Amino acid sequence: MPSGKILVAQGGGPTAVINQSLVGVVLESRRFQHVTRVYGALHGVRGIVNEEFVDLTQETSHNLELVAATPSSALGSTRDKPDIAYCQQIFEVLRAHEIEHFFYIGGNDSSDTVRIVSEEAHKAGYPLRCIHIPKTIDNDLVGSDHTPGFPSAARFVAQAFAGANLDNAALPGVYVGVVMGRHAGFLTAASALGKKFPDDGPHLIYLPERVFVLEQFLADVKATYEKYGRCVIAVSEGIHDASGEPIASLLAKEVERDAHGNVQLSGTGALADLLCDEIKAKLGIKRVRGDTFGYLQRSFIGCVSDVDQREAREVGEKAVQFAMWGDRDGSVAIKRTGFYSVDYELLPLTQVAGKTRTMEDEFISASGTDVTDAFRLYLRPLLGSGMPDAFRLRAAKVAKVLKP
Repeated sequence: MPSGKILVAQGGGPTAVINQSLVGVVLESRRFQHVTRVYGALHGVRGIVNEEFVDLTQETSHNLELVAATPSSALGSTRDKPDIAYCQQIFEVLRAHEIEHFFYIGGNDSSDTVRIVSEEAHKAGYPLRCIHIPKTIDNDLVGSDHTPGFPSAARFVAQAFAGANLDNAALPGVYVGVVMGRHAGFLTAASALGKKFPDDGPHLIYLPERVFVLEQFLADVKATYEKYGRCVIAVSEGIHDASGEPIASLLAKEVERDAHGNVQLSGTGALADLLCDEIKAKLGIKRVRGDTFGYLQRSFIGCVSDVDQREAREVGEKAVQFAMWGDRDGSVAIKRTGFYSVDYELLPLTQVAGKTRTMEDEFISASGTDVTDAFRLYLRPLLGSGMPDAFRLRAAKVAKVLKP
């Protein structure tokens, strides 16, 4: 006898719209008569193995809508990266609670978790439908035009650099802004959408899709500074040398690593400071400032794309529809069908899990320090409506008298 129980969880870094996907799952599931309970796991897969569930069936629709419009992960998240043994524990808990549909909202690692759990259920002959719901500000999921969470983070980055550019124009110098993105440069590239005038910053953009050479970087900065009297630079935290070694670890005296052994790139501020030190020491420019955007870009409450909100809700709804009406597990993907509209597909988990998308060559300029118009056309509709704009004085100069 079917139990009609559903479990939904959130994994990885929070975003501004991940709760839209959560609420999409809950509300769409409650439309189906045979669904008896919709559970939420606290703190992702860790909450599953610890059986820390909440009953979302008892949430009011009104409160769910308020939560949907709130950034970050309402259920809490985790950075746990499950192996097969961990996923076997997940499956045992799901089976013990008679869960028949498992929805996991997350990025690359989350899709791989869903794949392994799906395979475990299949081997055991247990009727469990497993659906991965996309989420990541890095925009690095294979098979999707873009991923929910990225447009809102990109909107933040574009506006932040527009503001940094205005500040830099008023008090000229060199500004370095470090943006998230270990392997994919989409978010850093979004900084280009903050430009309005030809001499606006960012003047230089450095992405992990291209090898970073410190000497060339300094030459680029010097040339730009001499041309404009200032320089605004967008840098991905994942920039690396020809061997793949992160620049942050090459320049730093001490290297901090995360729980998975990777060089800690986010939240330390080290890369911005190290690059600023190089500019000061090698180029002799006195006014040099650096910022690390860090967590600010992920869940910034005042900078959410309405397009991102809508699509994040729909991937949650479509996940439920695919699960209820389909006969296979998979990962929901966004497909662009026009300018601008989208459709949704369910991709095989093996096509998405464990894979990383990087920026396509057509999006990166020949110099490697800028984006192309193709990228601007790709990103602009995702940023949503009401993007702020900046203007300049059309000042007519007055002739000098004492110093003509």
